[in-house]
Amino acid sequence: MTDLLERFLTVRRATESLCSPLAIEDYVVQSMPDASPTRWHLAHTAWFFETFLLSPELQGYRSPDPAYSQLFNSYYNGVGAAYPRARRGLLTRPTVDDVFEYRAHVDLHVQQLLEGATAAQLQRLAPVLELGLHHEQQHQELILTDIKHVLAQNPLFPVYHSAPRPTGERRAPAVQWFDFDPGLYDIGFDHEGFSFDNETPRHAVWIHPFALASRLVTNAELLAFIQDGGYTHPALWLSDGWATVQREGWSAPLYWVEQDGEFFEFTLHGLIHLDPHAPACHLSYYEADAFATWADARLPTEAEWEVIASSAPTVGNFASEGLLHPRVAAPDGIQQLYGDVWEWTSSPYVAYPGYKPLPGALGEYNGKFMCNQLVLRGGSCATPAGHLRPTYRNFFPPHARWQFSGLRLARDLAP
Repeated sequence: MTDLLERFLTVRRATESLCSPLAIEDYVVQSMPDASPTRWHLAHTAWFFETFLLSPELQGYRSPDPAYSQLFNSYYNGVGAAYPRARRGLLTRPTVDDVFEYRAHVDLHVQQLLEGATAAQLQRLAPVLELGLHHEQQHQELILTDIKHVLAQNPLFPVYHSAPRPTGERRAPAVQWFDFDPGLYDIGFDHEGFSFDNETPRHAVWIHPFALASRLVTNAELLAFIQDGGYTHPALWLSDGWATVQREGWSAPLYWVEQDGEFFEFTLHGLIHLDPHAPACHLSYYEADAFATWADARLPTEAEWEVIASSAPTVGNFASEGLLHPRVAAPDGIQQLYGDVWEWTSSPYVAYPGYKPLPGALGEYNGKFMCNQLVLRGGSCATPAGHLRPTYRNFFPPHARWQFSGLRLARDLAP
């Protein structure tokens, strides 16, 4: 119980520490329907423990306000109505102070629940608590991506945190191509420890011969695509992608800013000169696919990515935001598999053979989103380190680009 409680409190403190650079005004802004206010993330992660742990398990538990059950529900239809996502930024109450008090109220009662639980109760509670902790860590990442989008709307280019100290000039190595043999491979989670239900069950997939690029596509390579008219050639784009480019007026990745003929990039430490050697970031699937077509390549499938990543010993990073993760070598010359940017794959987000969602309302966590989305792999500089594993499946619609998303190239080989 002590270890479980300490992990709970550690994750909860980490969430709140992400808010320490924010002014009170920063907490309440919703800059687009896909991004939620920081205050909402703080409250929703408390609501999760209240709804799925405290209310069913702690006798006599009462919420500070019964209306929170609707205000801070995200999409769990099985537990009641939810306030519309696109209108979260219209709420001025509860205040930010109220939300922190709500979190403290939930934390206190979770501690009481764990301290008073029998061994049999702990065995029942632990999986729900574990899911809640990983759920909160997902929202830690969303706090960063969403506040970046908020701050990017401001022509003052506000700084969320100071830039990391320079460690000398870095240069992206030349791309190498590594060939991989065809065969029947197993993918999916089957180890000790936590996984989300969409990572299972483990199953066999056939991999055709292919080659994978040794590193991620860089800003310099994306700039060459732009300078070659990449955003103006419809032949490079999927039909939906070209329609989106025309409708939204895209001419560069999100957060690129052109001033006096020179590109800068808005980051969590403000506006900086575009680093040509950093991984290209904040790309939609449409942009990643168009770049791959321009480069006479393609995006890898999620199975190809996982087969390669499964032999990686640990995680690494050299993304420009400077948020997390020490850099380490990856196997067989493949670099930047984890912790730089989420890597778009060409795979639709669908269920694995034999997949079964969790029972009850928690079954709404992943399964019901298996439509009209693409899988990303690897984790970004904003992803908590404990979520960086070869089987982790992130997913977003193809137009999304406020996440830290980039790409790695693949190519088909002759049989």
